[in-house]
Amino acid sequence: MAKIALGNGKWFSTEKAEAFEEGRDWDGRNHISRATGSQWEHQRLYHTASGRWVLNHWSQYQGHPETYEIIDDEQAITWLVRNEHDFPEDREI
Repeated sequence: MAKIALGNGKWFSTEKAEAFEEGRDWDGRNHISRATGSQWEHQRLYHTASGRWVLNHWSQYQGHPETYEIIDDEQAITWLVRNEHDFPEDREI
């Protein structure tokens, strides 16, 4: 099981969370992330078993650490819409 630390003693399991991948558009040369507007920067959104939204950000640039950040419902909905995901019907906000 992959456990990801979120700080302050909080963590989540990527195996128990629902993952939403970023949307991408082809610009004629590269796939561009809808979440970041970059071909090098990427995001994935997790909805944890405990109901938290966690935004995962990583970069293809050397030396940029991968991050995980708890975000609120409004930010999660905005991210889901921007990346062409439907809000999960079985989730309450």
